[in-house]
Amino acid sequence: MRRVLPVLLAAALVIGLAGCATPGSAADTTATADACPQASVPLASLDVVDDVREVTGGSTACLSSHAIEPVADDTAPELPVTVTDSEGRDVEVTDIDRILPIDISGTIASTVFALGLGDQVVGRDSSTAFAGTEDLPVVTKSGHSLNAEAILELAPTVILTDTTIGPKEIRQQLRDAGIAVVVISSDRRLDTTDALVTEIAAALGVPSRGEALNERLDAGVEASLTEIAEVVPAAEEDRARMLFLYVRGSANVYYIFGEDSGADSLIDAVGGIDVAGEIGWQGMKPMTAEALVAAQPDVLVMMTDGLESVGGIDGLIERIPAVAETPAGVNRRVIDMADSEILSFGPRSADVISALARALYAPEPAK
Repeated sequence: MRRVLPVLLAAALVIGLAGCATPGSAADTTATADACPQASVPLASLDVVDDVREVTGGSTACLSSHAIEPVADDTAPELPVTVTDSEGRDVEVTDIDRILPIDISGTIASTVFALGLGDQVVGRDSSTAFAGTEDLPVVTKSGHSLNAEAILELAPTVILTDTTIGPKEIRQQLRDAGIAVVVISSDRRLDTTDALVTEIAAALGVPSRGEALNERLDAGVEASLTEIAEVVPAAEEDRARMLFLYVRGSANVYYIFGEDSGADSLIDAVGGIDVAGEIGWQGMKPMTAEALVAAQPDVLVMMTDGLESVGGIDGLIERIPAVAETPAGVNRRVIDMADSEILSFGPRSADVISALARALYAPEPAK
């Protein structure tokens, strides 16, 4: 199942994201503080709701900073290095002076920056929108598909990508041009982040930096989970029943993300109940009204651009009448988070789950 999921994710996101606006620049911490004042406040210091299942209205989960902090380890890369990528190819990397990290979530790029190699990055995908990447040329302008001409103009010495972005014929064209192309695992979940970091660090010849980053990430996630556990209702029946709904109104795309989609690990991390799993929903599949009503979520989790693409909560209920037949619809309870952040497992994993927890247990009204 997990080998199929990246293909399903790419299909869902490429169709929808093709109609999105051009990539935006990353916001600074000050702007975040103005728009989302609770973003930097520990959950324990906020007023937690009495009954998480009875909250009304929308709220936005946001990060306190859009910057990626590099690890302190500055060990020099050991090159050349030969790695076996996720497609079983042995790839020799001899030069990392011009790195091009590209996937559908921006996770590979954020990891490269966290490894302290951001200065060597020469381009970006349209999901990479954190501080320091604003001026990098975008090589995936058309629905997140690879643009070979734009990539070759950047003369990268190594490309890090995965199967969420393609087509594969372009990847082969880039190999034929003499570029080292390393296909990283596409399995994006909270519990696969360490493996992802290790893969990327190995391909760039900086394994010790990968170990240092994993130590930092593990400590951050553990601290976030410990803080969240303090506010999760003890009784399962009191916990929020949550469903991840992916929509792109302009493209008429409506998907439910279920078990092994990555979204389920976010819901588990914040102490919610993944109701897609209860109805046996595997991976990412087109939504049906019957499934939505059967799931009876208390809370819908969505990408911000997706919610905006249907005209907000009112538009969502109008376009999908079945939403009104769920507690989430009755209470207009939707949590949204930036598209480039919500499924960006990697250096920001701890911050993402903390942000979702604040929006769930101590929500501010959505702007």
